Amino acid sequence: MNYTVSVGEAVAELDRFDALIDVRSPAEFAEDHIPGALNWPVLDDRERHDVGLLYATSPFEARKLGAALVARNIARHIEASAAGLPKTWRPLVYCWRGGQRSGSMHWFLGQIGFRSRQLVGGYKAYRAQVRDDLAAWPARFDWRVICGRTGSGKTRLLQALAAEGAQVLDLEALAAHRGSVLGALPDAPQPSQKAFDSALWSALRGLDASRPVFVESESRKIGRITVPDTLLAAMRGERASCVWIAMPEAARVELLLQDYGHFAADPEVFCRALDGLVELRGHARVDDWQRRARAGDWATVFAELMREHYDPGYERSLRGHFPALVKARTVELADGTAPALRAVARDLLDKP
Repeated sequence: MNYTVSVGEAVAELDRFDALIDVRSPAEFAEDHIPGALNWPVLDDRERHDVGLLYATSPFEARKLGAALVARNIARHIEASAAGLPKTWRPLVYCWRGGQRSGSMHWFLGQIGFRSRQLVGGYKAYRAQVRDDLAAWPARFDWRVICGRTGSGKTRLLQALAAEGAQVLDLEALAAHRGSVLGALPDAPQPSQKAFDSALWSALRGLDASRPVFVESESRKIGRITVPDTLLAAMRGERASCVWIAMPEAARVELLLQDYGHFAADPEVFCRALDGLVELRGHARVDDWQRRARAGDWATVFAELMREHYDPGYERSLRGHFPALVKARTVELADGTAPALRAVARDLLDKP
């Protein structure tokens, strides 16, 4: 009996599989995988390289070597991970293009008696599905775009809205970046573009198109990640609406001191990031900000960066990209504390 499923069938019942088993090498898995998948590589990175190298000169010898390696690795995975699984366990198994690697794991699991399914076309088919869905899905939603100057608590407000039950798409969280020259997170590297696309696809897949979705105004690039044009077009389109968050400057500085406090432990990282502003602000201005940062005068640095760099550029960009901004509802946010954020979130939900 042929226990294979197309990518359309797999996506439609993705949550009904007991496990998603990605049998590609660890490096392939690290670049991107179906969200929630487990990595049971049938060839590790070095083994895959060696078999591929041998295949170029002798396909037959490469298949012999590959078969022995795959069999040993599958045995190891079964011993380590399958011992306590019931016969009714139903995994979806995939490799790069639905070939021999996933076929081998699928066959072994089926021989044991598990209800294994193999993904036709493998990761390659899944990736094509992600591209197609990201081109189509954003237009389905009623976007509520949170706008405001740097440090006005937009990301925190998204989190407060989510806590109150609103639908939220946090693009900066998906991209592991705060979206500015200083936005790299100290403890989390950015994902690959493909991994970001998968995370975005998974997030959109979980949204209800009959309810509004709150999202922060973003540029096309978040660090080195590119936001799909179709999503940007939907956020900036006629159906979208904007909310302008107004926060006093002193409170904005305090919020930035909290969010970027990690720079105090290593001011040179901050200073190197500021080098990216030399072309726009000139050596003298950037040198002064770097001198103040090294001296620990962070409040002055952030206040001047807001007034002289972020605010003018941000507002020019917003006016050009978000036509709905002229009709935006303005909401006053006193500071970045939990009570203030919770009150504004509730107000936005009570008076859409």
